[in-house]
Amino acid sequence: MVSRRYRPQRTLLAATAAFGLLLAGCSTPATTDDAATPGVTDDVVKIGTHTALTGPAAPGYTVISSAARAYFDYVNDSGGVHGRTIEYIIKDDAYNPANTQRVVRELVQEDEVFAIFNGHGTPTHASVVDYINENEVPDLFVASGSTLLNQPDKYPYTFLLIASYIAEGAALAQYAVDENPGATVCVLGQDDDLGESILDGVKLVLGEDGIAHTVQYATSNPDLTAQVGAMQTAGCEVNILASLTPYTALALGSAARIGWSPQWFVTSAGNDHATLVDILGADSDLTEGLVGVNYLPSAAGDSEWIELFREINDDYNDSAQFNGNVVFGMSAAYLFVEALAAAGEQPTRESIVEAINSGKLKGNGIAPLSYAPDNHGSYFTLGVSLVQDQIQDFIGVAYTTAGDTVSRTKIDPVPFVPNGIPG
Repeated sequence: MVSRRYRPQRTLLAATAAFGLLLAGCSTPATTDDAATPGVTDDVVKIGTHTALTGPAAPGYTVISSAARAYFDYVNDSGGVHGRTIEYIIKDDAYNPANTQRVVRELVQEDEVFAIFNGHGTPTHASVVDYINENEVPDLFVASGSTLLNQPDKYPYTFLLIASYIAEGAALAQYAVDENPGATVCVLGQDDDLGESILDGVKLVLGEDGIAHTVQYATSNPDLTAQVGAMQTAGCEVNILASLTPYTALALGSAARIGWSPQWFVTSAGNDHATLVDILGADSDLTEGLVGVNYLPSAAGDSEWIELFREINDDYNDSAQFNGNVVFGMSAAYLFVEALAAAGEQPTRESIVEAINSGKLKGNGIAPLSYAPDNHGSYFTLGVSLVQDQIQDFIGVAYTTAGDTVSRTKIDPVPFVPNGIPG
């Protein structure tokens, strides 16, 4: 075990006070033309998000925004970024695109945020991405890995945080081929770009004819009995799920009810073990052997990132259950702080986009970020995780997708930065 370097809140603040002063700078307070840069004053940077606090995608995901807020509070108490604190507005869209359109317009027109941060979901965010870019609002670190949203020429202000869905599908399929040669592989996916892109990644490895059966589900119908039954009939041995966490749990539970035990390979959006255990309850043992992919530090690990995030979770997030979604929220917030610091002492919407496009941001993933002027996707390297004895962690295997090539590689984590605050 790695020794604990962080202590309760007062020690955390004492350890970071000097670093906060570095971020604040020693010069006179920066001034910003509020009319030219909405959401930015000499003291505050205001951002906002749309997320599922209620509705079909809420289980597990509600903690993401609260975890991000906890990290922002930690940074604010440590001096902020260039002397400015971060004000974070969270609005519930219930994973409903109509609601997303309403709350995002409120954030842009009424709240006048500097940026939309970590908007949650592919179908929801797809409904507002045109509006956000037409208004030239930074659309930062969207909780999606959709190729539909990664179009820099069309959406120059939009940057994704979740790894490329195609890369996720390819990594899952390649691991299936490597570990289960000759197995009958099937795909169950959400009926939107999450499902379609994961399927494209699987086809990249297996080809059109290498998938025995493909079936979709709709988030409006919380019943996967028919889909799972069809997969059993098709003789599926390895099932790749392009699913949100509640639907991963539904698939596992539906299979158990008919006495079927295939292998389950699950995208990062739907494989968080702690969340699955909460949903499955007494049936939590169904997660044993679950294969997943991820691109951020493992919540079960003992890295310095996880040590700090646990401390922040205890001190600023009411000691909420610590899981992969908490890590995701804090990692997104960390990346925003890194981008804001790089945007300069007088940040503008243009300067933060330029900072991300520079390719110099490091993030805190298991591999380097991939942002560039012609690519607004985040990660194309995925580490493979496994649930063993009810603990989910990486197994040391990773895959990188570059164009049509999928290659096996090793996890190469980004080094920890002092106090977990970029600058």
